[in-house]
Amino acid sequence: MPIDSQIITILKTLKDPLSQQDIVNAGMVQGLHVTSAGKVSFVLEIRTEYMQNGMKLKEKAESLVKTIPGVTDIQIALTAERKPKAHNPSKAGLPDVHHILVVASGKGGVGKSTTAINLACALKTMGLKVGILDADIYGPSLPRLVGINQKPTSDDGKTMTPIMAHGLKCMSMGFMVAEKTPAIWRGPMIQSAFQQMLRQTNWGELDVLVIDLPPGTGDVHLSLVQTVLISGALIVSTPQDLALIDARKGLEMFLKVEVPVLGFVENMSYFLCPHCEERSEIFEHGGVHKEAQELGVPLLAEIPLHMAIRETSEKGTPIVFANPDSPETRIYQKLAEKLWTSLLSRQSKSLHPVK
Repeated sequence: MPIDSQIITILKTLKDPLSQQDIVNAGMVQGLHVTSAGKVSFVLEIRTEYMQNGMKLKEKAESLVKTIPGVTDIQIALTAERKPKAHNPSKAGLPDVHHILVVASGKGGVGKSTTAINLACALKTMGLKVGILDADIYGPSLPRLVGINQKPTSDDGKTMTPIMAHGLKCMSMGFMVAEKTPAIWRGPMIQSAFQQMLRQTNWGELDVLVIDLPPGTGDVHLSLVQTVLISGALIVSTPQDLALIDARKGLEMFLKVEVPVLGFVENMSYFLCPHCEERSEIFEHGGVHKEAQELGVPLLAEIPLHMAIRETSEKGTPIVFANPDSPETRIYQKLAEKLWTSLLSRQSKSLHPVK
């Protein structure tokens, strides 16, 4: 019997403490993968309120799988699936926008906006209808990243028509003010400007609206999570300890306001020389991976510090479109595929919640 079939069989001996089904038929085992060298990996999804039971299940699963001949290594990622709650009438989605995905970071300078635009482009290459909203009022970067600097128009005097760039519907405060003009606004003005861009933009039908949040956990974040139904959050960090401390704060904020955290991205994970392609660990590589394991949140991508990513971003053509066959583009594409699968999975569970 193949190793993967043996794994499924042995995992069926473990029970979900909530439904009393075996963990395979309960849908708790996701993404089982076995390499030719016998390395096994999969995701174990559990409810947030049963995290302690989840840790025990993970330990039991590891012990059982290790007994299978041919298994040389086992890695189980524990991820939390929150219990569906009653609909909150104070929150609403956007007409014809199926999923709202926020990209966040605990601090600035970690490459969050570059990640967000390349992610949006990668989702577009999958044939999806995608929009991107630059929610950073103080330091908007979307106009530079897409190479367009023009003001949005309005056909009805009430809603704005988003700027089209690379097949994406785009909106940013940077389209409405000069690049060198500072936004010297207080909190309520920031929240009002963000809500206007979000709700008074004629997004039309979108499969995904990517929202590039400003760094930290400020007024825009609170305004968003308190008023809008968010499908999921992606947290971007670099490997350094200081960045990870702030990334953890961002994670905790989303958990407190019941926003599903879909995973982490380790940006600037390592340096690739543009001449010889030699890999150098400038930062302490693997910091986000370790943090993700401790927090039970999957690490979805490790993106290198590469000259081509910076150059294409500054020229206004993200690398996903500028160099679609590059290894860096493939990383963004795999990230997009994982996130889209996660969004669809969560949508299915919300339509058919476990009782």
